Amino acid sequence: MACLELNSPQIFSTEQSYDGIFNLFTLGNTTAKDFNTQNAPKLHQLTTASIPQPPPLPAATYGAKKYSKHLNGCSFVLHETRKAWDKLFCQGYGADVRILTEDKGIILAHSGILGIASPVLRNMLEQAKIKEGFRKIKVPGVPSEAVREFIRFLYSSCYELDLLKKYVLHLLILSHAFAVPSLKRTCIELVEEEFLTVENVVDVLQLARLCDTPRLSFACTKMIIKYFKTISASDGWKAMKKANPSLEQELLVALVEEDSRKQDRIKRMEERKVYLQLYEAMDALLHICRDGCRTIGPRDKMLKDSETTCKYAACKGLESLVRHFSNCRIRVPGGCAQCKRMWQLLELHSQMCSEPDFCKVPLCRHFKDKMKHLSKKEEHKWKLLVSKVLAAKGTLSSIAARRLLVP
Repeated sequence: MACLELNSPQIFSTEQSYDGIFNLFTLGNTTAKDFNTQNAPKLHQLTTASIPQPPPLPAATYGAKKYSKHLNGCSFVLHETRKAWDKLFCQGYGADVRILTEDKGIILAHSGILGIASPVLRNMLEQAKIKEGFRKIKVPGVPSEAVREFIRFLYSSCYELDLLKKYVLHLLILSHAFAVPSLKRTCIELVEEEFLTVENVVDVLQLARLCDTPRLSFACTKMIIKYFKTISASDGWKAMKKANPSLEQELLVALVEEDSRKQDRIKRMEERKVYLQLYEAMDALLHICRDGCRTIGPRDKMLKDSETTCKYAACKGLESLVRHFSNCRIRVPGGCAQCKRMWQLLELHSQMCSEPDFCKVPLCRHFKDKMKHLSKKEEHKWKLLVSKVLAAKGTLSSIAARRLLVP
C-alpha cells in the first residue's frame, strides 16, 4: 500500500467517507442506525466471546519499592560509556580548547563538555577568542597534573585515587572556583577522613573558609578545640595568628564556649545523679514503711546463707537514718543534721505521694496538709523538685509532673 504524501489533498478531502470507522456495532447487514434495545442481549452474547481478557493488575511490590534497593547508590552510566568519555579526553579527538597551566603545560579539551560541566568555564569560553581553530583559557596557580585530573573529572566523573589524594586541596580549590559541586563533595569527604592532622588543620580551616565549606570548617574547628594545647604550639597556628588575628579570636571564643558547655554537661550529670539518689531514697522509704525490710539489721550483723541482700540500694543508709530519727532526743528540724535530712525526705515523699490517706509513711498526711498553706513561690519550688526527681528516673509520671509547671 502506497503512503500518502504530506501535501496530498486526499488527506483533508471531504469526499471520502469515514462512517465505517464509527459503525462499531455492525452485525451483518444491520447498522447502528437499525440497532434497537431488543437486540442488546443477543449482541452481548455474540461479542463477549471475542473480547480479550484484561491484563492483570500490577503486583504490590511492582514499582519504586521493588527496585529502590537495587538502584540505591548505583550509577546510571554504563562502564563502557564512562570509558568512552575518558578516552575522548585522553586522546583529545576533535578538541577545540587549549588549557594553559602554570608550568606551561597544554591540555586539550572540548568546549561543549566544559561549558555544560561548569558555568564558569562556559563564561570564560564565550569570552575567549578563536585562534587557529582553538580557544585558549588559563588556569594559573595550580600544577598541571591537578588541572588535568580536574578536566578529566568533568568528562567522566573518574579520577585516580592516588592523584586525588596528592592534589586534594588543589582540586578542592578548582571545584569551588569553577562551581563543580560533585567534585567538591568528594574532596571534602577525603579531607575529613584521611587528610586532617594536627599539623595542617589550621591551614585547612583557612582554606575551607575561603572555599565556603561549612562542614569542613566545623570538622577543623572541632579538632582544634579537642587538641588545642598541641595545635596552639604548631607553626600553622603561629602563622595564622599573624596573618589572620580575627580567626584566632573566633577560635578562642569557640574554645571558651565549648568549655562552658562541657562544664554545664558535667553539672547536669551531677544534678541528675543527686535527683536519682533522691528517687531511690523515696522507693526505699516506701519499701521500709510499707513492706518492712527484713535483710537489714545492725551494721555488725552478717546475713545468713538463706538471706539475700535487699534490692533497694538506698535501703541500708535510709534505715539507719530512720532509726536515728525515731530515737533522737533533739528531734528538731534545725537542731540535728540527720533529723533535718529526714524531715526533708518525708516532706518530699508527701509531695510525690498520690494516696496520703492510705500511705504508711509517717507524717505523710501532715505534710500534705501543711503544703496547702505554703506560698506560691515555695509551692513552685517543691513542684520543680518533684518533676526533676521523676525526670531523673525517666518515668511516665515525670511528664505529667512537668506539665503541671507550665502556666
